[in-house]
This record gives sequence, structure tokens and C-alpha cells, in this order.
Amino acid sequence: MTSLVSQGIKVSVEVFYRPDYSNPVESEYVFAYRITLENRNSFSVQLLRRHWYIFDSDATYREVEGEGVVGVQPVILPGEEYQYISNCNLHSDMGRMLGTYEMENLNSKQLFQVDIPSFEMIVPFKNN
Repeated sequence: MTSLVSQGIKVSVEVFYRPDYSNPVESEYVFAYRITLENRNSFSVQLLRRHWYIFDSDATYREVEGEGVVGVQPVILPGEEYQYISNCNLHSDMGRMLGTYEMENLNSKQLFQVDIPSFEMIVPFKNN
């Protein structure tokens, strides 16, 4: 698990290779990742947007940006956590992701960015 705290929000990431959805013969590798967001602030926050940077070991790079995560813009109360699972498709058996969330302090209405730690996606046989 990889974790990072920025702006009072702890972002933790767990990665899982999905062989059941992957097809290495066709250069299709699918990874799931579980994100846990913990609000360590004294105020409630709302996650408004996400911006991902995805690096594939075949030397390709892409960005994904949009509203919310998995179709929602969750509100996270002080001391509470929000967790979701999503997927990433790669064309090679290794890659890396990192990014940012745009959040709003629901007391002051101020927007701020939270860093998502860099994490690797590697098929299990590469680690042997």
C-alpha cells in the first residue's frame, strides 16, 4: 500500500492485477486499484474532480480528467473515510499512475488540490 498526506487528506492506494480481465497475447493488462481517502481536517470536504497521469512501460502516456470518482462527488466529514475501486488498462505489463484531486472546503468554499501518490502496476510474474 502507498500513502500520502497533503492538505489534511490522507490518500492510500492498493493495486491488484486482474488476470481474469487481461489478455497478454493482445497486450491488454488490467489493474484494479482501491483508493481510501481519510479527512484529517476539522472541516468537511467534497471531492469535485480528479486528474490522473498514466505512464505505460511501452513509452506511452495519457491523462484522464473529469468530475468526481466512479460517478460520484463524495462528501467526507472530519475524521471519516471514503473508499472506492476503479481500474486502469495498460498495453504493457508494467506502468505507473499519479495525480490530483480537486476538493472543496465546505466551510469556507475554498478549492484546494490533494496529491495522489505515485503507484506502480506490475503483473505478479515480473516480481519473481
